[in-house]
Order: sequence, then C-alpha cells, then structure tokens
Amino acid sequence: MENEIAYITSLIGDSTRTNILWTLLDGKAYTATELAFSAETSPQNISMHLNKLVQADLLAVESQGRHKYYRFSRPEVAYAIEAIGSLIPPERHKRIVNDNDNAGIKYCRSCYDHLAGKAGVLITEAFLKQKMIETVTNTYGITKKGALFFATLEVNIDDLKKQRRSFAKPCLDWSERKHHLAGSLGAALLDKMLSLDYIRRVKNSRAIIITSKGQQYLYDKFKVSV
Repeated sequence: MENEIAYITSLIGDSTRTNILWTLLDGKAYTATELAFSAETSPQNISMHLNKLVQADLLAVESQGRHKYYRFSRPEVAYAIEAIGSLIPPERHKRIVNDNDNAGIKYCRSCYDHLAGKAGVLITEAFLKQKMIETVTNTYGITKKGALFFATLEVNIDDLKKQRRSFAKPCLDWSERKHHLAGSLGAALLDKMLSLDYIRRVKNSRAIIITSKGQQYLYDKFKVSV
C-alpha cells in the first residue's frame, strides 16, 4: 500500500501536474493546449504530464472532433486535491486565505461539481443542524426531513442514490478547514441553485456569486447569512 501511495503522491507532487489538477477543480474538461497555457508550459511537456495522469487513472480523456478533453476520472480525485490544501501549515494557510486575490473563492466557489468555501460549509452545517442530513461513519445520510426538503427542489433522491458514485459525503474544505457537502447530492444542490438563480458562476474562475435572491432564500430557509 505504501508503494502505491508513494506513486500517487509523486505524480501529484510535480508542480506542473499539481497545476493541472488544481485547474480541473472547476469541474470543466480542458484541452491539452488550455492546460499548457494554465501551467505555463509547452504543448510537448503538458502532453507527457497528461499521459502520466491518465495512466494513473487520475484523469480521463475524451475525444471530440479533432480535440481531446481531459477531466478527473472520478470525483474522489477532486476531493483528495481539495483536502490536500488543508495540510498547508497554519501561518502560510492564513496568508493564502487572507490574500485579496482569493477573496472570491474563499467566500463561495465550486469544488469540482459541488459548493465549497464559507458558503458551502455554512449550508452543510445548516443541513446538519436542522437534521436534514446526518453523519454516518465517514459519510452523510439523508433524513426524512431532508428528503422532503430536496423534493421541494424537485431533486430525485432515489435517482441520485442509483448513480455510480458516493451519494453524500463530507469533503474537507481547504480554505475553511471544515467539511462541505459533496457527492451526487452536493452536485444536485449546486445545479439546482444555479438553475434557480440563487448563485451564478464567475467567468474563468471557480468563484461563485450568491445573488440577492439566493441570500434571501438561504436566510429564510436556514438562517444562513452569506
């Protein structure tokens, strides 16, 4: 097991590959050219790094026309990358979090396909406090009250549970160092809040804006002020 962990950490530890994985946390698929631009390296060099990540099953590649698009092979890869951010020593972590350039993503952002940042953590804590979800070992379970709540949002819990992925699980938030809701339930919540215009994506960023409509909804429903 230790050899396998060493292999994965050696892949992630390379600065170019770290940049690739961090870029992919916004949940989009990228071409090699786009990832080369993000990592500030050549197309030839990015190709070598992408091949290693695909061979390790950290990334999946999909061809569309003349282009190949790269994305995480499974949500668990994104959760692991996000969680690594919480290992940064406290003083350095504090400087990063308090940097004005990070204000948007610290406040509210996407973590792959679910909400993260202060808003994501507060909403998850509200779900727990109001007993809509509950902690079950290392995952979350949904209560009858929670199922009724998601039904009002027209989210089909049974369909989410049938997906070949975790239904609801805690994901360690790198900026807050607390858990937010991930899994198919967390992804459904993000999609629904976007469709209802409670939140809006920021172009070319993981940051998410909470609209005045969304702020009012979160306060009325959960007494969450964001």
